[in-house]
Amino acid sequence: MSAAIHGNPGEWAKVKGTVASMWPLFVCFAALGALGAAAAIGRHVVWFSVAFLAAVGVTAFLWRKGLRRVESYFKGARGEERVAGILATLPDGWNVFHDLVAQGLHVDHVVAGPAGVFAVETKNWRGRVTVEDGEVLVGGVLPDRAPVVQAMREADAVKAALKKMGWEGDVTPVLCMASDTCSAPEAEVRRVALLNSSAVVKWLVGKPAVIPPNELARLSQLMETCL
Repeated sequence: MSAAIHGNPGEWAKVKGTVASMWPLFVCFAALGALGAAAAIGRHVVWFSVAFLAAVGVTAFLWRKGLRRVESYFKGARGEERVAGILATLPDGWNVFHDLVAQGLHVDHVVAGPAGVFAVETKNWRGRVTVEDGEVLVGGVLPDRAPVVQAMREADAVKAALKKMGWEGDVTPVLCMASDTCSAPEAEVRRVALLNSSAVVKWLVGKPAVIPPNELARLSQLMETCL
């Protein structure tokens, strides 16, 4: 038997990508509606025509500029799906929660098993990932969003949500490289575990057991309410 799976990986990233790709159209439709109203009442048609053409131009610019951002969302979703497939190979007794919402944050994966609870933030980066002076670098450059801070914040959110529901215990933050681009298969940055996806299952099952089976079953039931 294998791990119990809850939720769908990459769902929130796909929603954000879809919204990011569609909102410029709303600007264009709003301008078109205003132009139609002006034509119907026969006033300020020229001005609204100019405004509509300007809105079309702005929409085209924003849409073109935003395509890269949209692609990043869907690329992230693909990374989450890849890591989800790997986490599914965890043995019986482990629970994997995809896109778990804790304290208003969407956490890519939360894994609960004999070795504890782990909040896993997935990154699908192309560049080589290294650790220098306590920072995670991609291609030698700091990423726009500090991944270590993000991972710690998500782990703290999961811990706080579980505490409110009556379970007190630590939650370990994990950064998982879906594309296995980390120079070291396993590393630690502050209190965040940095792992390639190919190493994550072995790392999890190799940790000592700290949660008994009956407590783990209760914990799993509590976590299901977060989905």
